[in-house]
Amino acid sequence: MGKLFGTDGIRGVVDAGLDATLAFKVGLATAEVLGREKQTEKPVVAIGKDTRISSDLLEGALIAGLCSAGADVLHLGVVPTPAVAWVTVDRKADAGVVISASHNPFEHNGIKIFNGQGFKLSDELEGQIEDIVLSGANVRLMTGEKIGRVIYADSWAKDDYIDHLAGTVDPDMDGLRILVDCANGAASATAPQLFGRFDGLHCDIINADPDGVNINTNCGSTHLDALCAMVRAGSYDLGIAFDGDADRCLAVSELGEPIDGDKIMAVCGRYLKEQGRLKGDTVVATVMSNIGLHRFGQDNGIQIVCTDVGDRNVLERMVQDGFVLGGEQSGHMIFLEHATTGDGELTALQLLDVLWKSGKPASALVSGCRQYPQVLVNVSVADNGEKKRIMSAGSLQTAVTDTEARLAGNGRVLVRPSGTEALIRVMVEAETESVAQASADELAKLIKSL
Repeated sequence: MGKLFGTDGIRGVVDAGLDATLAFKVGLATAEVLGREKQTEKPVVAIGKDTRISSDLLEGALIAGLCSAGADVLHLGVVPTPAVAWVTVDRKADAGVVISASHNPFEHNGIKIFNGQGFKLSDELEGQIEDIVLSGANVRLMTGEKIGRVIYADSWAKDDYIDHLAGTVDPDMDGLRILVDCANGAASATAPQLFGRFDGLHCDIINADPDGVNINTNCGSTHLDALCAMVRAGSYDLGIAFDGDADRCLAVSELGEPIDGDKIMAVCGRYLKEQGRLKGDTVVATVMSNIGLHRFGQDNGIQIVCTDVGDRNVLERMVQDGFVLGGEQSGHMIFLEHATTGDGELTALQLLDVLWKSGKPASALVSGCRQYPQVLVNVSVADNGEKKRIMSAGSLQTAVTDTEARLAGNGRVLVRPSGTEALIRVMVEAETESVAQASADELAKLIKSL
């Protein structure tokens, strides 16, 4: 993409690159582009946000821009990112906007735009918005009755979304005890009500007291240690952790052991296959998924198809071939039967449904998906030109092939250039961590010499 939109929208530190002026211009440009695309003077845009202190500031500026250019705004308040996508489709809005920086620290924020079908806005339309903002092109400001208005839908939109999620699983989860970490983020507004819907499910909630600056701070899916200890000490059947905007979910077994996205895909994929609902007996993952997931797929008759890193790439492959389950090791999980984007709370419910129906403890349920030791080494390079030169070097390609041969099918090597930083990333998986580390260090040393 261009200078504003990255792989996941517009991101930055608020008032140090991302500010109210920029948000206002994005609002203006979005209304202008939607008006052209839909050939309507009154596009409708749903807006939701996470709990960062800066989210109100950016929300106000975006709404001012959208309404000034003639768009009506469906105000959703604090809701998870996937809730915005779902409401956009359910209420037939022309677009949805999320104000969030996901798992990043509170001083960061972002603007992500969904189209009317609940998918991330196309590169083409993002480019049109970007061109208007960066060129300073005049956008026609509306007057009189053509000015947009704000429709406050906070309460009913949240309730409708929770109804939708709850309706995707069996209502009977009697006897399960779970501990849910909301990361002091958007799940704080929905998780207590959602999990409270299931009779017989005992749910305790932690980190659901946002103050604007504590989102993701030593909690949530990026900081599992405390949740692991609490699940083990409290004899819970499962721990669940969301990130700041609740589009990703990781879990913790009754033994206090982390359950990553690969293992969640394995468990849910096997269940869907048994139900005859796993299209093509295929799960879409990324190149960063552990070799353990691939071995699990082989053992269970499930094909693991890999894309480049990023849930956007996973979704594109799923839509292209009609697959229903995909995701990332980091916890972005897409259940295309029920959602158009990664949804942490939906993922948690699908995992809980499988857990309850299996009658097994979580540790046993995921035991078939072994996690091989994985070592990541980042090597700094000067610029994109040097990245390309090094990646095309014959000596590097030979070294990768030789390393894979030494692992003899009991490991995996991935060397790839970062899409956002001046780095080449080396990832090695092997039977033992020492072998993985030694192999990764050897490849990193070669890259530095090049």
